[in-house]
Amino acid sequence: ADFLLYVLMDAIVDNYFNLMEVMGEKIEELEENLFEEKSNNDLIQEIHNLKREILKIRRAVYPLREVVNRMDKVEASLVTEKTQLYLRDLYDHVIQVSESIDIQRELIWSLMDMYMTTISNRMNEVMKVLTIMATIFIPLTFIAGVYGMNFENIPELKFQYGYFVLWGVMVVVFLGMLYYFKRREWL
Repeated sequence: ADFLLYVLMDAIVDNYFNLMEVMGEKIEELEENLFEEKSNNDLIQEIHNLKREILKIRRAVYPLREVVNRMDKVEASLVTEKTQLYLRDLYDHVIQVSESIDIQRELIWSLMDMYMTTISNRMNEVMKVLTIMATIFIPLTFIAGVYGMNFENIPELKFQYGYFVLWGVMVVVFLGMLYYFKRREWL
């Protein structure tokens, strides 16, 4: 009976090894999808689902670890000495599975961190472009605002080519700012 118990528990633990291998492949697949340029919005949901699966497995394995440990240490005639050796081996396997679960759990947390980092980097790129565009158009808006006022005493208003000079100044300011941003490698 004790050997039968060992065989059943060993079969369960061996299936956990297979499950850990499948989970490892899922984690690798999610990691590859994360670094694709066009990662989809469902990726965070997949990461959460995988995290929940790992937690379910963890809740199942940790009590098993304690049970096998107690069976190994029990001083009863129900467990023969030959089976005790197998139980020690089984306990080592359970420890390996639980360590594998912990490692994969950490990998999933790092996947979530990487996902948040990539989202943050994308947002930073968008904010950089928007800031550069705003920085370019603020002086142009100021110039257009000054010359859009209804004053008669602005000297350039009487100048025949004042409109074209104003456009020329605005284009030079625009191109100058673009050159400055390119030189600073912001664009």
